[in-house]
Amino acid sequence: MASVQDPEHTLNAQTEALYEKGFASRCEGDYASARKYFQEVMERVPGHIKARWQLALIKGFEGDFDGSLADLAQLVQDAPNDPEVRYDYAMTLMMLGFFDEGCEQLREVLRLKPDHEKAKQQLQYCGG
Repeated sequence: MASVQDPEHTLNAQTEALYEKGFASRCEGDYASARKYFQEVMERVPGHIKARWQLALIKGFEGDFDGSLADLAQLVQDAPNDPEVRYDYAMTLMMLGFFDEGCEQLREVLRLKPDHEKAKQQLQYCGG
């Protein structure tokens, strides 16, 4: 007897596979391919937070710091309880010279996830 595949499960699995391909491409520095994969994820799941997050990071890697910062700020608004998105927002703020704002975001990361090691390490530079 053949099993019936749940269409929602198939969509989720395919979307996750696309996301993983995009992430791998981003890690390899192939931003054009990564962007393509993440945009395909967004076509399947509009507003996909993790794909939007990766696209925002790619903007920064390619030198669009203002665009990256704006996108990360919006993501923090849309996913306020995601410590990883907030951590990257904090680091981008600090990198661009918004030190106090970045430190504030690091404190929020630790409020959300007290065992976030990278945030703990970075917070040492904030005097707390």
